[in-house]
Amino acid sequence: MDRDLIGYGANPPNPNWPGAARLAVNFVLNFEEGSEPSIGDGDPASEWGLTEYLGANPGVQGRDLAAEGMFQYGSRVGFWRVMRLFAERSLPMTIFGCALALERNPPAAAAIKAAGHDICCHGWRWEKHFELDEATERSRIARASIQTTMGERPLGWYCRSGPGVNTRRLIVEEAGFLYDSDAYDDELPYWTRVEGKPHLVVPYTMSTNDSKFGRGVFATGDDFFHYCRDAFDFLYREGASQPKMLSIGLHMRIIGHPARAAGLQRLLDHIGRYSGVWVTRRLDIARHWTTNFPAPRA
Repeated sequence: MDRDLIGYGANPPNPNWPGAARLAVNFVLNFEEGSEPSIGDGDPASEWGLTEYLGANPGVQGRDLAAEGMFQYGSRVGFWRVMRLFAERSLPMTIFGCALALERNPPAAAAIKAAGHDICCHGWRWEKHFELDEATERSRIARASIQTTMGERPLGWYCRSGPGVNTRRLIVEEAGFLYDSDAYDDELPYWTRVEGKPHLVVPYTMSTNDSKFGRGVFATGDDFFHYCRDAFDFLYREGASQPKMLSIGLHMRIIGHPARAAGLQRLLDHIGRYSGVWVTRRLDIARHWTTNFPAPRA
């Protein structure tokens, strides 16, 4: 097996976050709307996952106009609400951006750039890379540079849901990415080797993630707030001796609704009451790690 079941074990390194922070917090806003599977884009069916259908296939034959509208709510309304919440508090975040989605929404792309949020490439489209053959996946990765839309190429990568067996190798082969987040296995970045080359992994999470609304786990904004608050409080206490990283995943079409955004608002204000917290971009975490914990020699 090529699995690492041990990791840092009982002795994780002290990440030495800036300002001696006890916890690094990274908010991720997934920008997928306009790149999801769609009959209009030549796909065999529209996408209904992670919508108000709560994961249930409504059985629509042909275009699912309701699902399309639920996605469009994210780009038309939800995105701007989340952007305002972060701007009001002068907080940074990371955008997991699908290249096609950003291309189709120039005002949003411009707002992201103006706010200084970093882009982690979420693929050409919101599609499952583990379903792609190697040649198709290689071409998708090459097409997903986002450079034309954002003015610079992304330095991070994250697939929808999970990578395929070839994904990380193809990312390293492409040679332009500083890190990927196709991992759910740790609370600190770590180095791995891909065909003899060192490669940085900045793990993500499906735990503190608003996708639980789309799966019927969270029902109210308070559900989201309490769950993420408890994770923050627990890691903050641990951070007195073992500082860690907390990722919090957001989706425009989910958290952007008023009742859910109220939970996000409470979470942002709760975190803001604590000192010794580094709310930062994912790219800054990756750069910090490469500077303070250089890739080990072979």
